Amino acid sequence: MSKDGLILPKDFPQLQNDTFLRAARGEETEHVPVWCMRQAGRYLPEFRESRVGKDFFETCRSPEACCELTLQPLRRFPFDAAIIFSDILVIPQAMGMDVQMVPGKGPTFPEPLKEPEDLQRLQAKVDVGKELGYVFKAITLTRHKIEGKVPLIGFTGAPWTLMSYMIEGGGSNTHSKAKRWLYRHPEASHMLLRMLTDVIVEYLLGQVAAGAQALQVFESHAGILGPVEFKEFSLPYLRDIARRVKDKLKEAGQDVPMIVFAKDAHYGVEDLSQSNYEVVGLDWTIDPRSARERSGGKVSLQGNMDPCALYAPKERISGIVKKMLEGFGTRGYIANLGHGLYPDMDPENVGAFVEAVHQHSKQMIKQM
Repeated sequence: MSKDGLILPKDFPQLQNDTFLRAARGEETEHVPVWCMRQAGRYLPEFRESRVGKDFFETCRSPEACCELTLQPLRRFPFDAAIIFSDILVIPQAMGMDVQMVPGKGPTFPEPLKEPEDLQRLQAKVDVGKELGYVFKAITLTRHKIEGKVPLIGFTGAPWTLMSYMIEGGGSNTHSKAKRWLYRHPEASHMLLRMLTDVIVEYLLGQVAAGAQALQVFESHAGILGPVEFKEFSLPYLRDIARRVKDKLKEAGQDVPMIVFAKDAHYGVEDLSQSNYEVVGLDWTIDPRSARERSGGKVSLQGNMDPCALYAPKERISGIVKKMLEGFGTRGYIANLGHGLYPDMDPENVGAFVEAVHQHSKQMIKQM
């Protein structure tokens, strides 16, 4: 810590548990590492208590609040990684759009993009240090406070997912407004996707400079696209992000594993496995053995238990986990859910999930 009380991204405590990083690189581990998407979330009573009466994005802009929320699940469960508490929609905000979190409704854009001329409203060149510095500060603070227990993951939304939010004005079942752009305004769509990609690359590099030890790119709305649209409007940008981030990190002599999670993009497993990411995240609709086969051993895999399996009794969770581990195998594998934790889930069942992954994988590795 410097004299003026600012916490700087250096002299971080030494990492004690690198199982997650080793698994991401396909190396041997003593057990299969596990973490959960949305592990810092509303299923935890302490999370709900910390958030009472506070605006969601105000919380995202407080490094101290984000640090505390990131650390909460680690006090309860022996997760092998932490993911910084933030939101994918901080990028549209940094580009000049107003985004609000409306209780009971979710993220809302009062003035979404309607026509290609609306792109002029966006800030094309974003100073990420100025606009998103609060995320970098949260990462640095958390890296110090986590005391080297586990690695810290930084993340971003992918271009297509962010584009769909910016046009739909919030969540959507059909994403028809955003898809209308793809069919009616393909050039403007590519222009917006390129703008988003440029900001994302700088944002991810800023997260690594701040102390992130791995990065995940969330293409949460991949499944709304067909294979043809995915190959045109999602995949090239996902690949571009990985390539550009890796090239820049290599120049600085850094190597940070990257995970791509394209939800419901079953048709894209082969392509995603050849996209410069060390890890491909999977949702629960893909069979683990089939994913192994289709990824051709080129990448590590992450996932993919149905989050709703956490509603099962603990003994049943243990059996589901065992079957999942047998499907994926223990090498080059990070256990996770196929999507984020839901607010009504029982923390005890989350604990049972983590324990089952560690217990069964240790036994499987011993027997090899």
